[in-house]
Amino acid sequence: MKIQTECVPCLLKRIIFEAKLSTDDKTLQTNAIRTACKMLSEIYDPNECSAVIATKVHKMVYDTLNDEDPYAELKIDSNLIAKSLLPKMEALIKKSDDPLKTIMICSIIGNMMDFGIEGASTDPKMLKDIFEKIYSDGLGYDDYPKLKKLLKKAKRVILFTDNCGEIVFDKVLCRELKKFNPNSFITIVVRGKPIISDATLKDVQELNFKEVVDEILTTGCFAIGVDFNSLPPKLERAIKRADLIICKGMANYEAFSETKYRPIAYLLRTKCSAIANSMEISLDVNAIKVYNN
Repeated sequence: MKIQTECVPCLLKRIIFEAKLSTDDKTLQTNAIRTACKMLSEIYDPNECSAVIATKVHKMVYDTLNDEDPYAELKIDSNLIAKSLLPKMEALIKKSDDPLKTIMICSIIGNMMDFGIEGASTDPKMLKDIFEKIYSDGLGYDDYPKLKKLLKKAKRVILFTDNCGEIVFDKVLCRELKKFNPNSFITIVVRGKPIISDATLKDVQELNFKEVVDEILTTGCFAIGVDFNSLPPKLERAIKRADLIICKGMANYEAFSETKYRPIAYLLRTKCSAIANSMEISLDVNAIKVYNN
């Protein structure tokens, strides 16, 4: 997705959020915000991918703050809150006529676990308060029947994860994907380095994802979504061999929508107008959208 004008205040709002998250030093906060504004003024280009620009800005801000992971504590809290919701989610799956669809909706609800932007959580605990309401909303855009058909015949499925908290639900999603098609080879991909509140190798190792997937890979670098210019060779091969790519969250959409990889399914909450308009989906809905040509 190309960067949109509304991406600019959103990006700066997140920068302000993470500067305050990282330090109480007002001077350092100001330096980080100035750095972001200066860089954004230099590299903003309506013909450039939003994820590419956001990656460059975040890297400069992290360097200015001298903080490799400003969201570290928030990520821990997010995973703990998500774990506390597992009994409720398992109960929904158990009584469901379609467990796979149920866990997909729950996993999309986990995509609300995002910070510093409009339309997402302000605190990890917020997920407990909104879970039932968001679940009752169901899917505002429903390509699940298309996705189900693709999953039935897919021998290799690659799942690109997004946020912490959400990653807890993604483990259950992978379990149900395996139940649905036991013959599928499932690869899960996390960020190569800490960036915003996204899951890394540490998170999937702590959650013991090896119980439910066949392979765990990382994007190999510091990037919002995926940097296709810096793909590790093993990940590049996995993408090319995949019968189906599943992408969780908005950052992965921003990156993958610039490519021609097909078939691809996006599971996300449309938390911003730029994403919603690009996908031609309503704002603030749970969505499964498949692109197959």
